[in-house]
Amino acid sequence: MFLTQEIIRRKRDGGTLSAEEIGFFVRGLADGSVSEGQAAALAMAVYFNDMSLDERVAFTRAMRDSGEVLDWRGLDLPGPIVDKHSTGGVGDVVSLLLGPMIAACGGYVPMISGTGGTLDKFDAIPGYCTTPDVARFREVVKNVGVAIIGQTAQLAPADKRLYGIRDVTATVESVAMITGSILSKKLSAGLDALVMDVKVGSGAFMPTYNKSVELAQSIVGVGNGAGMLTSALLTDMNESLAPYAGNAIEVRGAIDYLTGKSRPGRLHEVTLALCAEMLLLGKLAASESEARAKL
Repeated sequence: MFLTQEIIRRKRDGGTLSAEEIGFFVRGLADGSVSEGQAAALAMAVYFNDMSLDERVAFTRAMRDSGEVLDWRGLDLPGPIVDKHSTGGVGDVVSLLLGPMIAACGGYVPMISGTGGTLDKFDAIPGYCTTPDVARFREVVKNVGVAIIGQTAQLAPADKRLYGIRDVTATVESVAMITGSILSKKLSAGLDALVMDVKVGSGAFMPTYNKSVELAQSIVGVGNGAGMLTSALLTDMNESLAPYAGNAIEVRGAIDYLTGKSRPGRLHEVTLALCAEMLLLGKLAASESEARAKL
């Protein structure tokens, strides 16, 4: 049994938290025994004093375990469970292209997206539900090979609560907490492998190239440390990835890409690079050239 205020105090003073302390705090986030004020205090302490790799792994696993963790073994899927995540940018429609392409190559892509971005594009489609229950999500992944949904109440609920607090306390930029937020959702999806697309440049989420590299290294270290094959690519976001912007028009552009009508150069190259990396991690290809030939 731990005292929440002592956990906050230890991190405030620059100390290292044990996996047990982190697990206790995260369980409190999920069940409400940790107040918003206490969550905000720890978030600020982490923002200023950071977390070690071991702390980040424990933090990510604890947030994953705060909710349901999908287990695909009972479905006897004949291919690997793989996904990619992007830090986002203007014209970034890669998820809409990559999911179907990987599914066509024999992979399964259960993509759980955070707020905004890809979800906004799907919300532009009348009748599309971005928040199905877990049973429906599993059914679509099994039958189609890919499903893209928003974070549900069942998956990583501690992360959902903490993100809302970070958003209003100027602590969103913490690399340790960004890492935990991204990977807790990906781990809860039961992935075998993840490819991270970290944007660099004037349109990137991270303010500098060095910060983008720091985030990429953190995600690769924590993902692999938590038992999920993880790699990262740094991709340019000094200009729009696609020659169009806006949710409905980006959906239309994605359909044109998948049907072969139009494949803008920058978007095509980034999509191929990420898809090839996913096929390699998922052991669906033995080399990059073989992966690209499949695509």
